[in-house]
Amino acid sequence: MGNPLNLPFDPIERAHENWKRRWGASPAMAAVTSIMRAQQILIGRLDGVLKPYELTFARYEALVLLTFSASGALPLGKIGERLMVHPTSVTNTIDRLERQGLVRRMPNPSDGRGTLAEITEAGREVVEHATRDLLAMDFGLEGYTAEELERMHRSFVKLRVGFGDFPDPGGD
Repeated sequence: MGNPLNLPFDPIERAHENWKRRWGASPAMAAVTSIMRAQQILIGRLDGVLKPYELTFARYEALVLLTFSASGALPLGKIGERLMVHPTSVTNTIDRLERQGLVRRMPNPSDGRGTLAEITEAGREVVEHATRDLLAMDFGLEGYTAEELERMHRSFVKLRVGFGDFPDPGGD
């Protein structure tokens, strides 16, 4: 999971100050650097909580997605689309989950060439236990209020819409 740095200063703020002196102020540089560090911290914490289940957060997300499916199964392409990852990542994730006995592959009856990933009963049990543990630590964001979390979530919608993940829900 990594150890806290326990530095006597904020290295991102120090880099931002150096950046300002060299190239001028860039709030975007400070923001993106903070976001990237936050991601490192969160992935480390989430993967640490999921380690007893031999899961990473990426594999956990795939299992959760399968539990949301009415049949418990989805085509691999649909998994990649919903998780917003490359097909190679989906294949690797499903391979690993299959070796763990948490999913099984089966032919897609509506597409002779396609493959479905289906969650097993063991996979469902792991999702329930892992979800309980993640909820207990508020997915690593326990220091924030519900309002702050909602603002945080909304603040990234603009970035995701601009990238083309989905249409602007506000119609702007």
